[in-house]
Amino acid sequence: MKREVRGDMTQPLRVGVIGAGRVGAVLAAALRAAGHEIVAVAGESDASRHRAADLLPGVPLDKPTAVAKASDVLLLTVPDDMLDNVATTLSAAGAIRPGQVVVHTSGRHGLAVLTPAIAVGARAIAMHPAMTFTGTDLDLPRLRGCVFGVTAGPGERALAETLVADLGGLPMFVPEDKRTLYHAGLAHGANHLVTLVTQAMELLGAAGADDPAATLRPLLSAALDNALAHGDSALTGPIVRGDVGTIRGHLAEIAATAPHTLPSYVAMARATLDRVVTDGRVLPIRANRIRQVLDDALADVPAGLDVSASDHERL
Repeated sequence: MKREVRGDMTQPLRVGVIGAGRVGAVLAAALRAAGHEIVAVAGESDASRHRAADLLPGVPLDKPTAVAKASDVLLLTVPDDMLDNVATTLSAAGAIRPGQVVVHTSGRHGLAVLTPAIAVGARAIAMHPAMTFTGTDLDLPRLRGCVFGVTAGPGERALAETLVADLGGLPMFVPEDKRTLYHAGLAHGANHLVTLVTQAMELLGAAGADDPAATLRPLLSAALDNALAHGDSALTGPIVRGDVGTIRGHLAEIAATAPHTLPSYVAMARATLDRVVTDGRVLPIRANRIRQVLDDALADVPAGLDVSASDHERL
């Protein structure tokens, strides 16, 4: 007879994981360290199997239906586009049952993607960790204080809070209709930051820096800390100062050295300019001169020169 999973979780839970990727294996290891039993893991790739062996020694690998049937809490850590199919297939196969807790870790999706599981009586939770994962034990201490974007019904809120606490995290409750916006904010910050930093390292390398990362680290660390603490007031540099000549010089050097970086520099410069005009730090007449310089930079790119490819496509 299966146990009822309560919000206080006074006894260890039997947890199954479908998708032993970077997120699934780490979260399972953290739940195991918190005293829960990881009954089985499903993972098809060699990388998933090796990851499970490293982080979850002794935990059997099994088919998704067997993992689902064996668990009180079923953790779905598959790619976003696979979630609906996995929930539908498991529900149709009778592998998900009434009262079982089904948790997914997608940032974009809320509860709607688990409708097939809810329809057979399962309790659904969306619980997305707002951090990047290596898929190794290095991630385990990083979970401490990590925010989890949680969407859950009234009856599952306490359970979601307890699961997040067992992982060492902090819950941020996100309404169902704001999940995509929540995820867009994270992706815009984290993913585009990587592109921005790699482009900056490429420019510094071309300028002669032996270790571009070491050159940038103190500057970027301070900028990030200041931005998180103070928002737009942390902005410094030629846009805020209205230094048209400096901006023109940047654009010319970038066009000559790394033209594929030019569109992103111009786009971020325009966005920065809009923000400092709005708060009054740059007067409109000065801002119009800067906008003209930015527009001219892209217009001056020689015909046939590809400036659309990202660094990731070129490296």
